[in-house]
Amino acid sequence: MEFQSYIPVLKEYVHTLMAADSPTGFTRRATDAAEGLARGMGYETRRSRKGNLTILVPGRDGTRTAGLCAHVDTLGLMVRSITSKGELLFDRIGGPVLPSLDGEYCRIYTRDGRVYTGTILSLSPAAHVFDDTATRPRDCGNMYVRIDEKVSSDGDVRALGVEVGDYICFDTKTVFTESGFLKSRFIDDKGSSAILLTLLRWLRDTGARPRCNLEITFTVYEEQGHGGATFSPYLEELLAVDMGCVGADLSCDEYHVSICAKDSAGPFDYDMVTQLSALAREYGIPAVLDVYPHYSSDVAVAWKAGLDAPAALIGPGVQASHGMERTHLEAMLGTLELTARYLDCRGE
Repeated sequence: MEFQSYIPVLKEYVHTLMAADSPTGFTRRATDAAEGLARGMGYETRRSRKGNLTILVPGRDGTRTAGLCAHVDTLGLMVRSITSKGELLFDRIGGPVLPSLDGEYCRIYTRDGRVYTGTILSLSPAAHVFDDTATRPRDCGNMYVRIDEKVSSDGDVRALGVEVGDYICFDTKTVFTESGFLKSRFIDDKGSSAILLTLLRWLRDTGARPRCNLEITFTVYEEQGHGGATFSPYLEELLAVDMGCVGADLSCDEYHVSICAKDSAGPFDYDMVTQLSALAREYGIPAVLDVYPHYSSDVAVAWKAGLDAPAALIGPGVQASHGMERTHLEAMLGTLELTARYLDCRGE
């Protein structure tokens, strides 16, 4: 399988998804973008009532169905209150590393469709004014959003249509470097979502088909822990494509595919993990096995919701997760190939 020529496609899909703000609960821009790409390739799609997007891929064996999943919801913020000075205080959506957001630009989406820009700051933002500028905690009680409008009171802010419960989306700062790195926020998991869209493009271009029918689902509540609760009960197996962790005593780095043997919810299916490892060795795909005690995925939720199917998880190694993340094209292409090998994608 030759995927090097699909690097421009992969980059295009990464940029498309990253440009669509989609913190959990506010994901329609991302699902619309992914659905538009899939339909443009000729695939049938469906939406769940909860908002998950599923793309249907015919396989060589039409009597069986396997599942792939990734999530397009991201971390974010929500307006918690508006101060008498017109500052927007916020709560977290998911688990962003708040110190990494100090000074980041953002967008505030109102319920009536208006969008304003702003900056996320410490409540002690000025070195010439505050003694604790460098030491004040960077958390929800000590940070705010400075909206880029002439406001000096809560009434001024509300006159703009901004209210409690509005979403605050921060910039992804997505860049592909000449040395092959992707650095961006939300590589978890828009990086892997772009990988699955690239797989769909490769299948269409080459005429290859997976060994059985395939449902590729982009979930929209993974960061809140219930994205995978409503997969089709007809799935006979499920492979989640998320991110691999980098750091501490882990084997994974930014150039390898992570095959997760166990996360905080327990071990993945033994036979699937074994097969994925064997395929990586057989085809020279850079992959490592790891255990992630601080990690959970859509698989855990699917199992707890009653999905009676084996499942496993792979993904490119991502450094600085939930902060300013980075991975490499080698890991992304490796994840793409391992997924295609596992599905035994080939011509008739």
